[in-house]
Amino acid sequence: MNGLRRAKRWMGDHLVLGLGLLVLVYTFVPIAVVVLMSFNDSSRSRNVYKFQEFTTEHWFHPGSWAPGMADSVWLSIRIALFATAVATLLGTLAAFALVRHRFAGRSSANLIIFLPMASPEIVMGSSLLALFVSAGFGGQLGFWTILIAHIMFCLSFVIVTVKARLSGLDANLEQAAMDLYATEAQTFWRVTFPLVLPGIVGAALLSFSLSFDDFIITNLNAGQSVTFPMFVWGANQRGVPMEVNVIGTAMFLISIAIVLVAETTRRRQAKALAR
Repeated sequence: MNGLRRAKRWMGDHLVLGLGLLVLVYTFVPIAVVVLMSFNDSSRSRNVYKFQEFTTEHWFHPGSWAPGMADSVWLSIRIALFATAVATLLGTLAAFALVRHRFAGRSSANLIIFLPMASPEIVMGSSLLALFVSAGFGGQLGFWTILIAHIMFCLSFVIVTVKARLSGLDANLEQAAMDLYATEAQTFWRVTFPLVLPGIVGAALLSFSLSFDDFIITNLNAGQSVTFPMFVWGANQRGVPMEVNVIGTAMFLISIAIVLVAETTRRRQAKALAR
């Protein structure tokens, strides 16, 4: 009986941990497959997802990539960078206005912000396409229409993320700075902005990922331009090139590196403040 009780107690204490590990394994198995396939030499088989032989050809010889793939990757990166910069700037300003100020229509604005997030992408993409066509840009769909569309849907995610960070700030910290004769500008740049910065960086990373990964809205407003997700979709009809896995692995490693750097910096700052 004692052994059974101990076993039940152990299972109760470790149930959440075990479920968490199972979820992590379930999440990372597809990523592990992508990483593995980026080193796969599939030239001797039409089954691109059957591991044939280890090779680094796809990593160190971009000239061997499928035609048009490098251009599509570069286009997606440029659009994601510009969309992230504009959406983060406008979204951060909007978040400050919604959290720190009271004005007519504030509740309605908060509701409208969630509409792009709640609407299906096909609805938003077709609506933007109708807007561009009615504005006379039907024959000029391309880089700029994709960029405008990406800024539109990234903006909501930035506002919500930065708002959550602002709402959790302790107002006493700013009041303490003002009591110590800091001006409003000094208080903002030395107290408020450093505290909000993690939320802004998180919103920017989320925007970049959403923009780089988007297919439905982009496909409706791209015209003759081909982004990386559109290239993958087109290539899938003939067989996905192994270089696609290289790009996926590289993006994953870059994301991990950014998170590690941010966490290391945060811990150093916490240790410095503790001293």
